[in-house]
Amino acid sequence: MTFFDSARQHGLHDLLFSLEQQIEAEERIGNILATARNCLGMDIGFISEFAGSRRFLRYVDIGLPDELLRAGDWLPMDEGYCQRIVDGELPELIPDTSLLPAALEIEATHSFPIGSHMSVPIRLGDGRLYGTFCCFSTRPDPTLNERDLQILRSFARFAAFELDRVIDKRVSQRHAEARILDALKNDRITMVYQPILNLNSREIVGFEALARFSAMPARGPDTWFAEAFEVGHGVELELKALRLVIENPPFPPENGYLAVNVSPATLLDPRFAELVEGLPLEHLVIEVTEHADIHDYDRLADALAPLRTRGLRLAVDDAGADYASLRHILNLRPDIIKLDAELCHEIEEDAVRRALAAALVSFTRDIGCTLVAEGVETAEAAETFRILGVDAAQGFHLGRPISADAIALWKKGAGKSNLGTAAIPAG
Repeated sequence: MTFFDSARQHGLHDLLFSLEQQIEAEERIGNILATARNCLGMDIGFISEFAGSRRFLRYVDIGLPDELLRAGDWLPMDEGYCQRIVDGELPELIPDTSLLPAALEIEATHSFPIGSHMSVPIRLGDGRLYGTFCCFSTRPDPTLNERDLQILRSFARFAAFELDRVIDKRVSQRHAEARILDALKNDRITMVYQPILNLNSREIVGFEALARFSAMPARGPDTWFAEAFEVGHGVELELKALRLVIENPPFPPENGYLAVNVSPATLLDPRFAELVEGLPLEHLVIEVTEHADIHDYDRLADALAPLRTRGLRLAVDDAGADYASLRHILNLRPDIIKLDAELCHEIEEDAVRRALAAALVSFTRDIGCTLVAEGVETAEAAETFRILGVDAAQGFHLGRPISADAIALWKKGAGKSNLGTAAIPAG
């Protein structure tokens, strides 16, 4: 699987910061600010982030008809209260600015105007100063007291907790993007090919192209592709993998088919159609994993229709692992259905798994579809699938993934014009 939705399987949602998570975090921090401002009865609340000689208004909440401040504004540090409060030159609580000469010297006191002001530093979990959590009103408020300041400090701590998470996630996201860009730019991805065998003749009928990464950290290709989609480079990485397959195929097209994993997002990208233009599509199979979300089946079917007319075949991968595979089969009408490897595990000893495989054999025959078993790791499993009538299979028992060059050497040694009548040796 090389699809963004497999992030859920590999815990990437705990490491990376998706757009949905960003929106949720922004809303939580905004709600903290708004609640604090309303609780204290102030006109304006904002969270500022310090950046050298300026402060960036990251969040703003206003209870006035006029937007005196806006989120995204940059303000000089020396024209406001924030730095002076952090440095101890101004108190954190000022009920009436007109009674404090140091406040009257600040330009912002008169330009907004600021009648009462409360502000406390925001410090992150590691002790770093982030900025300030501020509330002020255009008029003095002599009722403000130390209890109100403690309330503001409590809200500032809540905000600091959320900001810590946001910053950590963004750092992780930047690191993830750097890893993916490194893999793209420095060719840290290679392709290997696992044979797919006819279970009766034991002839190789095709190969599945699988990505391997030489970059660190060492981890499976599913995780690399899932991470790439999380940081917005998933389509680009899949297209690069497909380009590698096209530039160095493991065998002449007429010798069988080549299956490649492609996500719905990539299939809908115009660059995909451009990349396969001119290829003998009757020898290409596109595998759509069960775990890939498809939000618009009609749009995907329309995009694939001209390619399927030219011979491109479609496979649904990991069938039987989830209800989503049934939706894919019903809506995409694939040419090949691939049994999920988990369903193939110890099938020779599991009557329930055998019954399910037998039902799929009957189903695929009725709709004129080919059934391929994945994850076949023993001779007993291969024989069980053959007896059940499964068309083809792949797995370590039948042949491990190897490079295109290794396949060429094996083929040359076999001395045959086709791909041979036995599996490429495992190991």
